[in-house]
Amino acid sequence: MDPEAALLTDHAVALQGDRIAGVLPLAEARAAYPAAVRVPLPMHALLPGLINLHTHAAMALLRGVADDLPLRAWLEDHIWPAEARHVSDAFVEAGTLVAAAEMLRSGTTCFHDMYFFPEAAARAARRAGIRAILGLVVVEFPTSQAKDAADYIAKAREAHAALATDGLVGCGIAPHAPYTVSDATFTEAVALADEFDVPLHVHVHETEHEIEESLQLHGRRPLERLDRLGAVSSRLVAAHCVHLTPAERDLLAERGAAVAHCPASNLKLASGFAPVADLVARGVTVGIGTDGAAANNRLDLWSEMRLAALVGKAVAGRADALPAHTVLAMATRQAALALGIDHAVGTITPGKAADLVAVDLSALELQPCFDPASHLVYAAGREHVTHVWVAGRPVVERGRLLTVDTAEVAALAREWGGRIAAGA
Repeated sequence: MDPEAALLTDHAVALQGDRIAGVLPLAEARAAYPAAVRVPLPMHALLPGLINLHTHAAMALLRGVADDLPLRAWLEDHIWPAEARHVSDAFVEAGTLVAAAEMLRSGTTCFHDMYFFPEAAARAARRAGIRAILGLVVVEFPTSQAKDAADYIAKAREAHAALATDGLVGCGIAPHAPYTVSDATFTEAVALADEFDVPLHVHVHETEHEIEESLQLHGRRPLERLDRLGAVSSRLVAAHCVHLTPAERDLLAERGAAVAHCPASNLKLASGFAPVADLVARGVTVGIGTDGAAANNRLDLWSEMRLAALVGKAVAGRADALPAHTVLAMATRQAALALGIDHAVGTITPGKAADLVAVDLSALELQPCFDPASHLVYAAGREHVTHVWVAGRPVVERGRLLTVDTAEVAALAREWGGRIAAGA
């Protein structure tokens, strides 16, 4: 997944500790590492672990709770009331564990989150063995986590201090959206992200309604407002970005901001079609996210990649827009770049962390195989993932999750589902 799009056949990847020690032809690897434990993967593609650039992991417990509704009605009439009743430290730990298990089994080795109680999410991520960048939420209204914006900022400081030395789990600052955060609070959030040197994770231009509302309340479109507040920079990971003018696309490119493209969520909530091919052509860093399971309802980057490619071509009006290798890069290398962790993950490069996923291309539905990149985007799915490593640790082997008991996690999800249904 390097920029040269190298496809290496009959090669081996050598792991030492949590790092990639070498990438070399198979015969040379056998000679160089005669005592190494070997994991033969015939008829497989090996690629960097997938990175989910935008999700709300704990909302796996709200999967299907309120489907087929417009975004604001979905949020304000169903999701936010359910969260007010149920979200707690225990809810977030359980929901994040459910999400992490689903993501790992499908080859996602890192997720960029935005949710409450980040210490609980961190416990679940560590238990599952998945890499995570946890967006520390900042909003104006009270929740079970904090009473007001100042309290969220204080809690973000506490969480950052607790996570600062964690090797697998990091954090970012996540002012939810322009319509839930004031100018003063955005200014504080931007300063905090600068101070901590972490990503700034924000929902941006997801719907036409939020743009109309911003024009009425602030006299300018949300992205212009964020730019005036210093939020549009190389730290920004702007989720969705469905409704962008050409000038706004250029602004994102000029500022070095990144976009988290969530095609399934955009379709399911009828938010619209993001101009992804045009963003890529203008030089914007674009990664792929699932959004939360309540809005998707799958934490499955394979289906997101296929949608991103197909819908991107239709929107651009060109069959050659967003080719398979570009989309694979969006789910790996480009997402790592967006999070500022491309020095550590995103490509199979000696010295980087050994976050890897193996995909079995021998299945009948994948025969014949002329181009592995094409198959990975257009034909393969999470059911073809056989092995996953995170920081050199095997977490999935022959399709079986090694770090947690999937039956136990499923029972935990059902238990919470019963509570949520009873309280609805």
